[in-house]
Amino acid sequence: MEDRELYQTILGLSVPWIVARVELKEAEQAVCVWVEETAGTVFSCPECQKIAPIYDRAERRWRHLDTCQFTTVICARVPRVACPTHGVKTVRVPWAERGSRFTLLFERLAIAWLKEATPAAVARRLGLTWDEARGIMERAVRRGLARRTREPVARLGIDEKSFLKRHQYVSVVVDLDRACVLHVADDRKAESIVPYFEELTPEQRAGITAIAMDMWEPYRKTVREQVPAADAKIVFDKFHVLQHVSDAVDQVRKQESKALAAAGDSTLKGTKYAWLRNPVNFSPKAWREFAVLRDSTLKAARAWALKESLRRLWDYTYVGAARTFFTRWYWWATHSRLAPMIKVARMLKRHLENILTYLTHRITNAVTEGLNAKIQWIKYGARGFRNREAFKMAILFHCGGLDLEPYAP
Repeated sequence: MEDRELYQTILGLSVPWIVARVELKEAEQAVCVWVEETAGTVFSCPECQKIAPIYDRAERRWRHLDTCQFTTVICARVPRVACPTHGVKTVRVPWAERGSRFTLLFERLAIAWLKEATPAAVARRLGLTWDEARGIMERAVRRGLARRTREPVARLGIDEKSFLKRHQYVSVVVDLDRACVLHVADDRKAESIVPYFEELTPEQRAGITAIAMDMWEPYRKTVREQVPAADAKIVFDKFHVLQHVSDAVDQVRKQESKALAAAGDSTLKGTKYAWLRNPVNFSPKAWREFAVLRDSTLKAARAWALKESLRRLWDYTYVGAARTFFTRWYWWATHSRLAPMIKVARMLKRHLENILTYLTHRITNAVTEGLNAKIQWIKYGARGFRNREAFKMAILFHCGGLDLEPYAP
């Protein structure tokens, strides 16, 4: 088989495109494969598909998969046609997407690597610049978003993810059933998630059955405006609720530890994580050691008992029984003489209705937190992001559940 026939087969070319010649450049360790159209070929406008005369030709090159250790480049003098409607347009070629400097097969390889490693690492291994690797990611995300169909989503999760220090965030909307990110927006304002809902039909909005979120009021405000009967569908995530209570316990511990230390008592020194840890995560030995503290008369022990007792709220089956339990717990908390616990108890009472909706929908933001952990890994691998758009693009690339593969036009 001649080299022209070999590359014709490898590239999967068909009429009117043929391999005209193959040049081996040993000094540069490169192979240049020249492609041209057969004589008499007519072309159409890539916009309207109407036959148009050739205006001129422009030489272009595309990086292809290496031939053994040699870099392989596809070269062609691509015609531009003069369309009466759309003006001068470059015709599309079957081995690359419009605007790309890489062949479809090369981009598929790069995308597969980018799913496993950082753009900087992939760029080094494939001999690309960082901007070229990022460009491949951006094109892949644009393709995926263009192909995504607005299928009905029954259960959503909404959360924020820190972008940089100083309280800079992005808002993330997640499909809890498919475990993928549907929308990423700047900040964590009420308007951040509006574009997602505006793209849904009225039927799709009405089809949303439950939305898990934390108690951030701007998110709640938008959901109530955009989703019918939202008050019955919003579920304040139980892990965020318990986090607020844990923070109150820690405040009690800090205040008491400071007072004890002033009196020369170091009982609470180094015990922070023992008070915050879920009991199921204790080893038998650590649980026995912690018994001395939790059974004591310390204020921190009373706050811890309140925190652990509240976990039972999500074990109830009936809303009425859960409400009765919370009423008793609320009386206990507000009469505990522990200011942080009183404050958090009053906050929970204000949001009780959307805490109890858990008993109807039984959803949490655990899936969203799992995706957040993956996003955190992406941030760590990239050593952080200074560009918010690059961060959003990386989230959709890795967590969007998108069809990223390039296909022949």
